[in-house]
Amino acid sequence: MAEQKSKIEETAEISVEDKLKALYEIQQVDTEIDKIKILRGELPLEVQDLEDELAGLETRINNYDQEVKSLEQNIASKKQEIINSESLIKKYQEQQNNVRNNREYDSLSKEIEFQTLEIELSKKKINEFTVLMNDKNEQIGEARKKFEERQSDLDSKKKELDDIVTETKKEEDALNKKSEDIADRIEPRLLTAYKRIRGNARNGLAVVTVERDACGGCFNKIPPQRQLDIKSRKKIIVCEYCGRILVDDEILGEKEAE
Repeated sequence: MAEQKSKIEETAEISVEDKLKALYEIQQVDTEIDKIKILRGELPLEVQDLEDELAGLETRINNYDQEVKSLEQNIASKKQEIINSESLIKKYQEQQNNVRNNREYDSLSKEIEFQTLEIELSKKKINEFTVLMNDKNEQIGEARKKFEERQSDLDSKKKELDDIVTETKKEEDALNKKSEDIADRIEPRLLTAYKRIRGNARNGLAVVTVERDACGGCFNKIPPQRQLDIKSRKKIIVCEYCGRILVDDEILGEKEAE
């Protein structure tokens, strides 16, 4: 707590001009980091989308596999029912040879007829289950083919992204460290404002110079008196149109001269 208070007091002692220079400097560094991220383009999002699609395909394939297993069990169950019915028919036919009257014979005939119908129904169900199973297996084949294609796309995109990250990592790490070092010189309240403005700006620019009498962010004209106030560097001035922090264009030359 004491260390944080000391840091706030230390940054509060820095002149407004030095604060503006620090803000402009961190903006320059963060812009370089943005350029590296732009170099990666949409690759990180494309990789994430492909990973999500593969996860969805994997779930779909697993569901199809479960449905096929269930259909296989149903087919096996119906085949067993056919075996049972055939066994009963044989049993009833043997019993018919030993009946004592027509009533018993007719009763057994009805049982045989019933079991015959059960066999036909089971065979019909087996055919239906087989058609469904073949359809599911076809869908599994298509899904697996699509999975392999998307996996190939993902591997390619990941390699492309990894190559860019590897190529720029050293530079990005150095820039991130530089940005953190500059941030330590800026008072927390001001740094929070900078990050908020930067987050809301489409191009990531929170600190801009006055260019041709206009804001370097939104390009709206700035009145002459306000330009003089900006050049004096006595207070932090923001654009009344876009809210960006404004610095005079000479601060760039001074920063490079340092």
